[in-house]
Amino acid sequence: MLLLTNIHHSYRQGENRLEILRGANLRIEAGEMVALVAPSGTGKSTLLHLAGLLEKLQTGSIRIDGQETKGLSDPKRSALRAGSIGFVYQFHHLLPEFTALENIVLPQLILGTERDVAARRAMELLAQVGLKARADHRPTQLSGGEQQRVAILRALANKPKILLADEPTGNLDLANGSVVFDLIRDLARAGNMAVLLVTHNTELAGRLDRVVTLREGVIQDLSA
Repeated sequence: MLLLTNIHHSYRQGENRLEILRGANLRIEAGEMVALVAPSGTGKSTLLHLAGLLEKLQTGSIRIDGQETKGLSDPKRSALRAGSIGFVYQFHHLLPEFTALENIVLPQLILGTERDVAARRAMELLAQVGLKARADHRPTQLSGGEQQRVAILRALANKPKILLADEPTGNLDLANGSVVFDLIRDLARAGNMAVLLVTHNTELAGRLDRVVTLREGVIQDLSA
């Protein structure tokens, strides 16, 4: 479902060029959940942004559901991202002027779903995580754990094939972090999604199928 092959990526820093990824390879099948655990500054977020088509690839190949993404036009990249990839971040980034329900409806409308169909799916998702009664609440009226649950539902609203999560529990206390982590795992398994989840929490990472790390710009499997 997600195949990264020989990924090289660097940034210019003054007169020098800083190499972040140096031939990274990663394959994640549909229904497989992989945790990426590595220290800050090793390229985790860069790898995630490349996999999610948020940054353009410099060298290598990224295939999503068998489709090569290198060389795609910006509109085609955006369409593939909107239809096939869901994102969850450390901070929920919910739109403050919209309710929980509306935050989940919006990405569906962008993809062309009819409003009543989108609203029905949003309400079904909220009911799955015990937030149906909070559907009309704006983000400021929700707790941190509730906000992050809504953010997860927003990421899953369009039934993506791939879910990318960047420290999704990093801004939560231990109890809420565990609940949110289990929610991502359970909903992703139900949707047979390929999941790449970046986390510093090795205990939570151990609940997934595989754990990988980044060392000197190369992915190493810690589960082997």
